Amino acid sequence: MLDVLVAILAVVAVFAVLIIGHELGHFISARAFGIRVDEFGLGYPPRLWGIKRGRTLYSLNALPLGGFVKIAGQEDIEEPDGLAGKGIGTRLIVLSAGVIVNALLPVIFFSIAFMIPVDVSFGKVLVEDVATNSPAQMAGIQTGDTILAINGNEVRNTGELSRSIQLKLGQDIDVLIEHSDQTTEEVTALARWQPPAGEGAIGVTVTTTDITTVTQSESFWRAIPQGIQQLGETFVLFKNAIIGLFIGTSSLEVGGPVAIAQLTGEFAQAGPGPLLQFAGFLSINFAILNILPLPALDGGRMVFVLLEWVRRGKRISAKREGMVHLIGFALLMALIVAITYQDIIRIISGDSLGP
Repeated sequence: MLDVLVAILAVVAVFAVLIIGHELGHFISARAFGIRVDEFGLGYPPRLWGIKRGRTLYSLNALPLGGFVKIAGQEDIEEPDGLAGKGIGTRLIVLSAGVIVNALLPVIFFSIAFMIPVDVSFGKVLVEDVATNSPAQMAGIQTGDTILAINGNEVRNTGELSRSIQLKLGQDIDVLIEHSDQTTEEVTALARWQPPAGEGAIGVTVTTTDITTVTQSESFWRAIPQGIQQLGETFVLFKNAIIGLFIGTSSLEVGGPVAIAQLTGEFAQAGPGPLLQFAGFLSINFAILNILPLPALDGGRMVFVLLEWVRRGKRISAKREGMVHLIGFALLMALIVAITYQDIIRIISGDSLGP
């Protein structure tokens, strides 16, 4: 029961931070430009509770599928103190502010995770097999070699090796190896997008030997730069995953709020460090999802502003834009309900969307 309680609290906390952070981005940027905010809501209506402070109603709503900021005059230029009456640049800033917050929040999550003590296993990354005609074989890597570094970055386990290679797919990588006679050599191998089945990007099978487990954590001053670096690397991995979808090297797994809650609970049970890492990853997912040019999402609203700019100030009518977003929102809710149903069926069957 304690594990279940911890998982539930973790789910609530992670969702709350990501949603509130996103909506605060819109709220603060709107207020900074003198735009009226009518409501700041957590969850979607029907409303359960609300309190008004100044000109803004702060509400808690029944459907825990997200949150919203009701900004005055999002489509209507005649609305006093409304968004639509502002310039194109101002509107783009306000509409993108939530995405920007979600894109930057992982720096905090990752940095805190680096400061939390965690047990890490290190050792020698030994090459067990080299595929025939693979980039590794052509570079001169042999069975029995030890991989010491990739592009100057030390490799201490198979996880670090895999991540270093995945960050450089489609590029030549410099591999520092130690041969069985103790001599070292740096060779260059291509990290392939589409390797033959079972070979991996450069064509080696590896294992970690002489394993030592140590507890490590970083100081504040080292954790911040590492958090920033991990944010950049995560965006690269996202980009590579998207490319992989188009060329057929990776598959798309879709999960809704229930699946995300399930994964959050699983990471919570693994400890605060893994939970924070997952929260950062989830925040980036939210940022990418919301920037997509789909009706009712931030990206969809930005499309209408950009169309106005392309049309040299000629706006699409408020009624038409509002109808597009209303239909888009209805379709989005229907999609969430359908995905949630599939999530529930998967959980009942005992499966997980997790790694």
